[in-house]
Amino acid sequence: MNKGQRSDRILVGGFVSALLAAAVLFLALPMQTFSETENRVLQRPPELSWSHIWNKQFSLEAEGFVTDHFPMRTSWVQLKSEMEQLRLQQENNGIYKGKGGYLFEKFEQPDDAKAKEYAEVVQRWAAMHPEAGMTFMLAPTSIGMYPERLPWLASADSQRDVNAFVKEQLKGKLTFLNGFDFLSDATDGNRPIYYRTDHHWTTYGAYLAYSAYSKQMGWEPLPESAFNIETVTRSFLGSYHTRSQFSGVKPDSIEVYTPKKPLHTTVSVADDRSTSESLYDTSFLSKKDKYSYFLGGVHALMTIKTELPAADVQLDKLLVIKDSYAHSMLPFLTSHVQELHVIDMRYYNGNISQYMKDNGIQQVLFLFNTATFLESSELLKLGTKSSV
Repeated sequence: MNKGQRSDRILVGGFVSALLAAAVLFLALPMQTFSETENRVLQRPPELSWSHIWNKQFSLEAEGFVTDHFPMRTSWVQLKSEMEQLRLQQENNGIYKGKGGYLFEKFEQPDDAKAKEYAEVVQRWAAMHPEAGMTFMLAPTSIGMYPERLPWLASADSQRDVNAFVKEQLKGKLTFLNGFDFLSDATDGNRPIYYRTDHHWTTYGAYLAYSAYSKQMGWEPLPESAFNIETVTRSFLGSYHTRSQFSGVKPDSIEVYTPKKPLHTTVSVADDRSTSESLYDTSFLSKKDKYSYFLGGVHALMTIKTELPAADVQLDKLLVIKDSYAHSMLPFLTSHVQELHVIDMRYYNGNISQYMKDNGIQQVLFLFNTATFLESSELLKLGTKSSV
């Protein structure tokens, strides 16, 4: 056997051994259902059936299952990120590493037809409820507010233009609150209005949104001096870090604003019929998904009832149809509204019009960030017979 053949056999043997080792580890290691690092549910074993084989669902699920449960997957993801950074790449998995320690999600030219479709279905639904007052708040994400902090040669489509387009589609039916209008003045300050490593606004950014909504409703927003402001964690690495796995990123801090005048609040989650007397779930502060500290994360339907002195009641009931940007803003509204009814249409499939009628609701707030709104096909449920 010559040297070349021996080398080939060593290479083939090493490759086969590596495959066998990976297969053994894949079968031997316990199967996880949730990735703390990526903050998402992992693919379950594929369902073997003729229908799934025929429509190719089985192959898609099988591929996802193997990818999600590949041995030491987290280490491989982190290694990929390290290699990208060694190549001086400033983008990984759709996330840019920007200036000032900020991470940004790519924002490319949106589908105007979809944006128009989503806005029109909201407009038509609002028109069917002329008795109700409706507000639509659309907040930019950090890349829309800080395009100058993108890395060299990186670019992003204008969220300002998207918000203006949506405003035009909703004209006359809803009051439109543009996040650029109430957030822009704070961008030059020392207090961050967005997390550097996450897609949400900070509690201070949420406070600015609350102030804008209160003024639009004719209420006097509470000044910051009416709250005790406390930092509850300094180790928050959010969704952008989860996706990019960039190293050397400084964690964010999360603040909570607690009214100096105590309020008694009861939170009821319809999903699991649980109740709580707190707007915050401290158990999440020791987990990856620390933003779920606010309201305990995402729920299809929840109600927040607050015992308010008669002089402080500005509104008895408010329906909020939202994405997760609302989670850190809603606690502020408890100082003005006795009952908040909160629906996340990604998970709620009930008849919203009937829900409003059954609960005597006359005010509605839509609250979305620009990027999420452009992907909110669930808003089309408003145009179905089950929601009108």
